[in-house]
Amino acid sequence: MSEKAKLSQMLAHSHYATSFEPEPDEEVYDPAKEDLVRRMLMEIGEDPDREGLRRTPLRVAKALDFLTSGYDLSAEEIIKGAVFAEDVKEMVVVRDIEFYSMCEHHMLPFFGHAHVGYLPNGKVVGLSKVARVVDVFARRLQVQERLTNQIADALMEHLGAHGVAVVLEASHTCMMMRGVQKQRSTTVSSAMRGTFDEDPRTRAEFMSFIKN
Repeated sequence: MSEKAKLSQMLAHSHYATSFEPEPDEEVYDPAKEDLVRRMLMEIGEDPDREGLRRTPLRVAKALDFLTSGYDLSAEEIIKGAVFAEDVKEMVVVRDIEFYSMCEHHMLPFFGHAHVGYLPNGKVVGLSKVARVVDVFARRLQVQERLTNQIADALMEHLGAHGVAVVLEASHTCMMMRGVQKQRSTTVSSAMRGTFDEDPRTRAEFMSFIKN
């Protein structure tokens, strides 16, 4: 039996296998999530009560809630709360929006930049709200292709634009840290709606704007 297996067996028959009960003066954020993290630490052969890991379950629970906070957000509320009537006919582009998400297959991060453009139809939206819409969908368990389409569909539906274009460029740690281990690979995905889908010249103009 390996040392790791021996340690796992020892922990399974110790007090660590019981539900987590914090010290009376210890901060508790989410007992259920913290207990799950403690159990995971034990499964990989660690001691969750050693000094360096004592507060790890608390930190992971808080981080997980932040990284998946998009489930509690509404793109419709964000957009409709910052729409202004403007007689603007020219394309609006917000490029290089940083985003961080988690691959739903391995729960490992993928991250990069989003480029978003739209053709107003009598209304514009606050520029910061475009970035917030990206976060609404990025802060969920995701695949990049779905994330790209969700951003485009939300803006198209709730902004009433003539067209919306979204391009995402991302690095996936599930490819970089494990599996094929290709550290320099990037993935590019796009979603074109309305005029951007129908008119090659409009699409080409948008693509020219987002080139580095």
